[in-house]
Amino acid sequence: MPTFALRRVGVGLGVATATALAVIAATPLGGVAAPSPPHTAAARDAARWLAGEYADGVLPGPFGGADWGLSIDGAIALAATGVAGSTRQAATAQIAAHVRSYNSYDDWGITGFTDGGATAKLLYVASAVGADPTDFGGWDLRAETLSLIAGADSGHQHGRITSRTTAESGSDPSNTFDQSFAVLGLVRSGGVPQESVDFLIRQQCAVGGFRLYPDADGAPSASCDAQRNATLDVDSTAMAVQALLASDATGADEAAQRGADWLVAQQGADGSFGGSGPTSGANSNSTGLAGQALAAAGRDAEAARAAQALAALQLTAGNGGAAAAEAGAIAYHAATLAEAVTNGIGENFRDQWRRATAQALLGLAQVPLGRIGLDPPPSGEPTPTGSPKPTGSP
Repeated sequence: MPTFALRRVGVGLGVATATALAVIAATPLGGVAAPSPPHTAAARDAARWLAGEYADGVLPGPFGGADWGLSIDGAIALAATGVAGSTRQAATAQIAAHVRSYNSYDDWGITGFTDGGATAKLLYVASAVGADPTDFGGWDLRAETLSLIAGADSGHQHGRITSRTTAESGSDPSNTFDQSFAVLGLVRSGGVPQESVDFLIRQQCAVGGFRLYPDADGAPSASCDAQRNATLDVDSTAMAVQALLASDATGADEAAQRGADWLVAQQGADGSFGGSGPTSGANSNSTGLAGQALAAAGRDAEAARAAQALAALQLTAGNGGAAAAEAGAIAYHAATLAEAVTNGIGENFRDQWRRATAQALLGLAQVPLGRIGLDPPPSGEPTPTGSPKPTGSP
């Protein structure tokens, strides 16, 4: 039987029975927003722009049609900032109605396949937007995610989120993003198996960074250090740091802080971050996730520098030039910003702006992934004084 780290996250999230769970920590739902980071207003401007890109609760992909992964990213961003509640509700309804469009190949006529990473991300977003993850579009996403966790008979893969595959679907190995979403979603819906946290920790190399892929040369390696020349990734490390901090599991905080140390060492002089491989150059996606993770880990000075780098890539009415009407949107990098200021945001580039803005604004809002939807979002206004008052769900 797996052991669990349990956190209380409020009523209605389907907590497993006490006999099956070892209670590690309990965190009550926050009632009063913490002091707003300096760039909260910029984050809210970005979220308003992103909300305007939704049509009937859906963000489109680069070639038209619904992009469910991007729509989920947008819903998380809206929840982090607390703006555009009606858009967030419409997005939630659409995502819930299209669970299998995102986590399966059913729409392509290939049945029996369930994508573990997509299922875990659905579990997370359901909790982040205040929905019931045990009945999201008729799906018990907590049970689905737990059913996809590799068991003790899988050796060093024990605790890994996996996909349910068929001969027709082929293999679909998960990555560190998937594992992080699994940990986050399970923590927020009742408890996470210690084995899933342990598997995530094994993706960390001795220097502190996390690899993106647990598999090397087509086969899983036992740990990051067991894989020769593992590529460490800022985005994966930022996700893992936040998942570990949220878990309160054995060994998690130490690993998270080592991950934060590694992130600090990767930060550019201007506060920015790059990813790995084709995204290794400084970009707002990596900077947004890294800044959010640093804020979660208590590295306030470094998180503030990341936010400053992101703010420098944001269109405003004053600096936007030909794209002034797109105020709030965040460019992927400086060249994209300059192009938009000169020529506006062309339709061929709009998809990149949507993706950049959804992830970048997290580094401006600085609400950890483990707390989105649980604490009142920062308002961008001065924190009121006086007696705390209860607040409703965002």
